[in-house]
Amino acid sequence: MQADRAPAGTTGPVTRPGDRPVLLAGIPRQRAGQEAGAAAEDVAPDAGRPGARGRLLRLLPTPVGTPFTFGYAVLLAATSLFAQYADPALVSQLLQGSSTDVVHLAQAPLLVLVASALWIAGGMTSAYAVAFLFVLTALERRMGGLRTAAVFFGGHVLATLATEMPVAFSVAAGQLPESSLHRLDYGISFGVMTCTGALAGLLPAWSRLPLLTGVGYLALTDLLVYADPLSDWGHLLSLTLGVASWPLLRCWRERRAGPAPLLGDLGHPALRGVRTY
Repeated sequence: MQADRAPAGTTGPVTRPGDRPVLLAGIPRQRAGQEAGAAAEDVAPDAGRPGARGRLLRLLPTPVGTPFTFGYAVLLAATSLFAQYADPALVSQLLQGSSTDVVHLAQAPLLVLVASALWIAGGMTSAYAVAFLFVLTALERRMGGLRTAAVFFGGHVLATLATEMPVAFSVAAGQLPESSLHRLDYGISFGVMTCTGALAGLLPAWSRLPLLTGVGYLALTDLLVYADPLSDWGHLLSLTLGVASWPLLRCWRERRAGPAPLLGDLGHPALRGVRTY
């Protein structure tokens, strides 16, 4: 079979549908281009897309992708192991000193507000420990570490003060006994609930409504049981604080994403910053 001849006026290799380019004499650097084209054809169409395993790993914190959640999770794991295996008397003393009751809030508010968030009530297998990993990871991947920390600790502090201040006023008015000033209150539940409410505002409607409905139902069920009404009211309040932060979070997200790219040729990197009249 004879090789196809190049039409007059052409300088590149002649190709037919389904065939690779034919090398022509006297035309340099044809083989490199042919090899590059062959390599491009061999690349799978799904290359670069995360597989099922990659998507699953994105649900969990990593030191590079979510440094705040990962570091905080390691710290909580350390304190949980300490609480499980250390001397019970020492653990009880530390938990009492970390409690955000009225007495400790009046004596050292900053210390107990920070120390109370270093422990997990119920240990690493509790529902709030599991929710911490998935909720804060998802929120940090969307908002960044600093903003996620602001949402978590903001909800933790505000919900704690909002539940303990009425106790102080009720004791002062004689409606509650003085023993209410000394209660064991610590953990990450207020911060997790606030982050859950905040994350719902960044999700599409088809997943936002089920998340809020399920979490709200669980919080209301715990409140109706009336086992720990002060903490249960704090959980509902924390979820409400997260929902109330939606406008601020969306503003933060827009700033983090940056301005929208220009259309047409003005979106070319070489033309960015060029004035148009």
